[in-house]
Amino acid sequence: MSVIDIHTHMFGESWLQMLKTHASPTYGSEDMPDGRNYLMEKGAPACAFEPEAFDYDLRVNAMDQNKIDVSVVSLTSPNVFWGGPDISLKTAQLTNDEMKAGQTAYPDRIRYLASIPWQYPELAIAELNRCHQEGAAGVMALANVQGNHLIDPQFEPIWQEIDRLGLPVLVHPTAPFGAKEAEFSLERILMPGVGFMFDTTLALARMVVDGFFDRFPNLKIIASHGGGYLPYVSGRLDVFFEVETLVNTKISDPPSTYLDRIYYDSIVYDPGALDLCIDIAGSENVMFGTDFPMPANIPKLFSLIDRLSGDQVSAIKGGNAERIFQL
Repeated sequence: MSVIDIHTHMFGESWLQMLKTHASPTYGSEDMPDGRNYLMEKGAPACAFEPEAFDYDLRVNAMDQNKIDVSVVSLTSPNVFWGGPDISLKTAQLTNDEMKAGQTAYPDRIRYLASIPWQYPELAIAELNRCHQEGAAGVMALANVQGNHLIDPQFEPIWQEIDRLGLPVLVHPTAPFGAKEAEFSLERILMPGVGFMFDTTLALARMVVDGFFDRFPNLKIIASHGGGYLPYVSGRLDVFFEVETLVNTKISDPPSTYLDRIYYDSIVYDPGALDLCIDIAGSENVMFGTDFPMPANIPKLFSLIDRLSGDQVSAIKGGNAERIFQL
C-alpha cells in the first residue's frame, strides 16, 4: 500500500527571491531570535522557512524517514498574490517550474499542484493550462484571494476551465477576513491554529450555499485541515437554511447534503474530528495529509488512521489519492 501525502508544502528559492524583491512591505523574510529565517506577513513572523521546503533531496529524505511514498507538494499562503499582473504571473511560473523540476528529479515520489495568479483570470487560465500540459496534478487555491471570496464572479472563468479539465483543487487557508496587522503578533499560534480554520470554513460554506457545486460538477475540491469547522457546524447550517425567508437561496437541498461532494485531508489531530469528517463525507472522500514542513506530528496523524478498519486505512492513506489525482 502506497502512502500519499496530498497536503504538504514547498516554497522554492525562486519564489523566495520574488518575495524578497517584489512583495514588500506586506511580505518579506527575516531572521528571528530562535535562529530561523521566517516568512514575514504584515510585519509579523508567519512561518519558519525550513530547509525541506526548498531542497527536494532533503524533502525525499524526510519522506523516507516518515514512511511516505508520494508527496503532492503545493505552495502555501501568501501564494503568488503580490506585485501586479506581471510579477504575480512570473512568480507563479518560476514556482511551478521549480516544482516540475522536483517532479522530474523524483517522478515516483513527487507530484505538484500548480499555483496561478487568481486575481488576473486570463493570466491564471494560461498558466493553468501550461502546468496541466506539463504534468501538474492539480491546482492550489487560497480560501480567499486578497480578500475576495472564491465565488466572486471574477473567478468564474478560472473555475470553468478547472471544471472542464476535471482537476483537483486544494483549498488552503490564509489570513481570514478582518485579520489586522496586530493580530499577527498577538497570540501568534491562534492565526494558523484557529483563524485558518475559519477561513476554510467560510470559503466552503459560501461555495455550498452559492450553488457552486451544482454549477461545477466535475470539480474535485479538497478542503484543508479536515474542512475547518464545516463538519462540526453542518447541522447548524441546515437549521438556518430551513427557516430562511429573506434571501432567495441558490440551492434547494440542505447544505449538509453537499458535504460528500467535497474531499478532505486528514489533518485534524483528534479521533473524534476524523470520525466526524468520515461520517459526513465517507471514508472514500478523505485523504492523508501532513502539512509538513509546517508544524506537524506525523506519527499522531498516522495513529488516527491506523485505528480504523483495514479498508478505510488503505483508502485514506493512499487509495483515494491514487483515484482522485490519477496517480
